[in-house]
Amino acid sequence: MSDQAPVARRYGAAVPVAIFASLAALLYLALFWGDPSEIPTALQDKPVPEFTLPPVEGLQSIPGFAAEDLKTGVPTIVNVWASWCAPCRVEHPILMQLATRDDVRLVGINYKDAPENARRFLGTLGNPFQAVGADRTGRTAIDWGVYGVPETFIVDGEGLIRFKHVGPIEPEDIENVILPALENAKSPALDALN
Repeated sequence: MSDQAPVARRYGAAVPVAIFASLAALLYLALFWGDPSEIPTALQDKPVPEFTLPPVEGLQSIPGFAAEDLKTGVPTIVNVWASWCAPCRVEHPILMQLATRDDVRLVGINYKDAPENARRFLGTLGNPFQAVGADRTGRTAIDWGVYGVPETFIVDGEGLIRFKHVGPIEPEDIENVILPALENAKSPALDALN
């Protein structure tokens, strides 16, 4: 019994330190290994959740939309945004640039926002969206698995979520991430795999 006491005293303090060091190393790797904007979604290659969002109140001639509106045969970029979100303001010029493309359909989910603030945001910065649904309670965003705003999804023409981008879209993301994901969503080969 006396032989065990010195061993416990010698290594007793090292065990918590080793556990802490292991956890710290794992957290460090999680932060710097891979691209945090490419967090996979549990809805990958699954149908968009059922939803119907009304238009932003007072936003002239811009309709709301529903899950069925994403099943048009054409891929769609769905951007979750809010007027109070600073990164949304940063990425907005990139969305305006994407909206000028003929091969891109862009819709927005306005997350937990007051209608007057959403209107002011789009009135000041421009409206890249063909439709904007008001998600005042955040329920639809929860169903989509949104962590925070902005988040961007690419939905294929059958209404399946093919890609999720977390955080603001950076200029280099258009060519390196968004457009390739959009092309993949157009590919009939994906349907053959499912």
